[in-house]
Amino acid sequence: MTFQVGDKVIYPNHGLGIVERVEEKTILGTTCGFFHLRIVSNDTTVFVPVANVDGVGLRKAITDEEVDRLFELLGDGRIDNHQNWKGRFKDNSDKMRTGSIYDMADVLKSLTFLSKSKSLSFREKRMLDRAKALIISEVSEVVREKAGDIEQKVETALEKCFTTKARKVAMAAARAQAVKIAAKAAGVAKVAAKAGPKAGKVTKVAKVAKVAKVAKVAKSATPARPKAVKSAKATRVAKPIRFAKSTKAVKVARVTAPRRAARAS
Repeated sequence: MTFQVGDKVIYPNHGLGIVERVEEKTILGTTCGFFHLRIVSNDTTVFVPVANVDGVGLRKAITDEEVDRLFELLGDGRIDNHQNWKGRFKDNSDKMRTGSIYDMADVLKSLTFLSKSKSLSFREKRMLDRAKALIISEVSEVVREKAGDIEQKVETALEKCFTTKARKVAMAAARAQAVKIAAKAAGVAKVAAKAGPKAGKVTKVAKVAKVAKVAKVAKSATPARPKAVKSAKATRVAKPIRFAKSTKAVKVARVTAPRRAARAS
């Protein structure tokens, strides 16, 4: 890739630069061409070998159309976040070295989202600030707006991203719960279908058994008749018997009394 004097270029991890001139320098007996870059953020000078442009990731600044795509990416709700610190830091470092503004946007989203739930390490905090500053400086230069205004737009896009992600997580949880309920209902229906016509008979027998059990319990709970009632009944039956015996004795006495008196005389 070749650049002309006055081109706006992005030097990875340094940000936006302007090609001020192309010159040759002799180093250790070797003459090479160099791009003379002025870094806009800190007004420093960087020399990039013409033959090593692709190796260092030097690229042209994005266009107005790519700015729109960038903000869509910042607010799409897709966040890659490793739980392992070493893996996360390595992936983010590799993305920062590419110089791609879209890779830097991924780093910005993931680290900003992570910072809302836990404290970042010093190195990750510095990487987050670096990614945000590089994005703001490039977009500000491309669209010719103040850095403060671009920063506000970036913050708005990030909030949209986090809201969208939270909504997606909630929807995924709801779908998982619905699948779980459907599977449970399918299992119940399968058991019922396997039981077939016998299910109705079994239900009827169960109801009859339940009624019989209730009747048995009710019968056992009925209080026994008091013994006093039984004794009163026995008394009522015994009285006529005693009366009959006494009447018979009187009759016999009346017949045998004169006979005994005659014998005695």
